[in-house]
Amino acid sequence: MSSDIATAVPRPPARSASAPVMTGAEAVVRSLDLLGVSDVFGLPGGAIMPVYDPLMDDEAVRHILVRHEQGAGHAAEGYASASGKVGVAIATSGPGATNLVTAIADAYMDSVPLLCITGQVFSSLMGTDAFQEADIVGITMPITKHSFLVKRAEDIPGAIAAAYEIASTGRPGPVLVDITKDAQQAEAPFIWPPQIDLPGYRPVTKAHGKQIQAAAQLIAEAEKPVLYVGGGIIRSRASEQLLALAEATGAPVVTTLMARGAFPDSHEQNLGMPGMHGTVPAVLALQESDLIVALGARFDDRVTGKASHFAPHAKVIHVDIDPAEISKIRAADVPIVGDLREVLVDLDAAFRANADAGRADTSQWWAYLKGLRSEFPLGYAPTTDGLLAPQKVIQRIGELTGPEAVYAAGVGQHQMWAAQFIKYERPNAWLNSGGAGTMGYAVPAAMGAKVAEP
Repeated sequence: MSSDIATAVPRPPARSASAPVMTGAEAVVRSLDLLGVSDVFGLPGGAIMPVYDPLMDDEAVRHILVRHEQGAGHAAEGYASASGKVGVAIATSGPGATNLVTAIADAYMDSVPLLCITGQVFSSLMGTDAFQEADIVGITMPITKHSFLVKRAEDIPGAIAAAYEIASTGRPGPVLVDITKDAQQAEAPFIWPPQIDLPGYRPVTKAHGKQIQAAAQLIAEAEKPVLYVGGGIIRSRASEQLLALAEATGAPVVTTLMARGAFPDSHEQNLGMPGMHGTVPAVLALQESDLIVALGARFDDRVTGKASHFAPHAKVIHVDIDPAEISKIRAADVPIVGDLREVLVDLDAAFRANADAGRADTSQWWAYLKGLRSEFPLGYAPTTDGLLAPQKVIQRIGELTGPEAVYAAGVGQHQMWAAQFIKYERPNAWLNSGGAGTMGYAVPAAMGAKVAEP
C-alpha cells in the first residue's frame, strides 16, 4: 500500500520551543539513532546526498558502502536474517532506487524486515521526467508492506518511526521511505512521535482460545500427524516453543527450505526437508498424513507439487500471523491467526492439559517413517571420474565449520545441496533466497550477516 505520510502517521504534537531545529537530512540520521540502528548499507547519489553529511558525522550509525544498490538490499537482508533486527538500506533516486527493487521483492517473499530509504527529486520536479526521477513508491507498491512519500522535513521522524514499526511487527517485511531532496534540505523542529498509531494496522498476535482447543483436540486424535514447519517459526523466534510442542506431541517434524535450523537436524523427530528437493521420509510424511499442522508455512508449490493432489487424507491446522496466507492454497480445518511464539505456548499448554483424556497411538506411523528413513537415507552417488562430488565438498564444509556458523547460498543446485547436506542445529544460521530465487543474493547477504554477527 502507498500513502502520503500525512495520512498514515498521526499529527505530531504542537511545536514547542524545546524541539531542536534541524534539516530533514539530519532528522533521518537522528531517527535512525533513536531506533537503535547501528549499521546501514548504501550507495550515495545526488538525491540522497544531503543525508550523507550528517550520516558521516554520526558516531552511532555505521555506513557500509556497497558497489551496487541491489547489494545494499541483500546485505540488509542478510543482516536482518542473521540478527533478527531490521536491516536498513539507503539509495538515491531513479536507477539507485530501482536497483533496490529486486532485493525488496526478495525480502517481501521471504518476510525479511527491511527499512529502505531512498532520495527523490525536488518535489517541484516530480512528474516532469526530471533527471533520475522514478516513481519508486508506485513501483514498489506490490512488493512492500507500505511505501511512504515524504515531501516535508517535519514529517520525516514520523515516517521513519512508522516504517520501522511496520517492517518489524506482524508479518515482517520491507517498507520504503522515499524523501524528496527539498525535504532533506529544509529545516524543521525535530519531533519524535510519542507512539505509533497507524489506522487499520493492527496485527493479531494472540490466537482465539477456541481455535487453540480445537487444534489440540485434533492433534490428540491424529494417528498420522506431522508438524509442517515454515520460515515463520524463525521470523517469530519460536524455535524453543516448537521444540517443546514437538516433544510433547511426539509428532514427526519436517522443515522447509526457509525453516532449516528452526528444529535441530540431530533431533530424532526431524525427518528433514519436504518437497521436490526433500527427503523421502519428509515427503511421504506429509503426503500420507492424516493431520498436517502447518506452522508459519505457506504450502508453496515446491512443497506440495500439484496442490489438488497433495496430502489427500489430511486435515489441516494452519497457523500464521498473516490471515491472507491461511487457506490460500489448502483449505484449513482449523485456521489460527496469531504470532507463532504465543500460539505454540498456548497450543502446548492445551495439548498437555488434555493429555489425560487420551491420545491416538502413533507407534505404527513412526514405525513406517523410521523404515523409510532406513531404506531411503539422504545421500548421493559417488563420482566415477575420481573428482570430488560437490555434495561431499558442501557436507565437509559443514562438518569443519560447525553448527555455530552462518551459511549463505545463492540459487540453484548448490542451494539445495547446502540445504540438504549441512546439518543445521539453530535458527538464523541458514540464509537463502527461498521465495524469489534471486541469483546474486549470497555474497552480499553473507557480508550483511557478518556485520550482524562478527
